[in-house]
Amino acid sequence: MKLLDFIDQKTIITELRSTDKKNVLEELSLPVSEITQIEHRELVRVLIERENLGSTGIGNGIGIPHGKLKSLKTLILGIGLSRKGVDFDAMDGKPAYLFFLLLTPDNSTDLHLKLLARISKILKNDAFKEKILGAAKPEDVLQLIADIDEDF
Repeated sequence: MKLLDFIDQKTIITELRSTDKKNVLEELSLPVSEITQIEHRELVRVLIERENLGSTGIGNGIGIPHGKLKSLKTLILGIGLSRKGVDFDAMDGKPAYLFFLLLTPDNSTDLHLKLLARISKILKNDAFKEKILGAAKPEDVLQLIADIDEDF
C-alpha cells in the first residue's frame, strides 16, 4: 500500500488562502467533503475536536491534522500548501506551510497509525519538503509523492 492509494488530486490545494488554523481545517476538508459526501461541518468538527486534544502542528513547518469518522467508508488524504505560513500551534512555535490531512474510518486504527508514521517519515526528508513546498500544481505534488512513495 502507498500514500498515493489514498490521495485524490482534487484534495490537493497548492495555494491555501487561509491565514488561521480553523480556516485551514475548513479549506482542507472542503474537497474531502465533496468526494466523500460527508457534511463539511462534520469533517471540521472532528478535526477541531482532535486539535483540542493537542495540536497536530508537529513543527518544522508541518501540520498533520487528522481524525476518525464512523461515516467514512475509506481512508482519504488531503494536502495543502501555504505560501505565507499559518500559526498552527506547532511545538516549535513556528508557522506551518505544509499540511497533510488524514481522515480514516473509525475502525481503522492500525492503518491510521501506519499512515501517520509514513507521512512523518517522508517529511523528515528535507529535499522532498523543499520540492513539495515549491510545487505549483496538484499534478506536481502527486509526482513528488510518487517519487518517494514506498509500500508500508
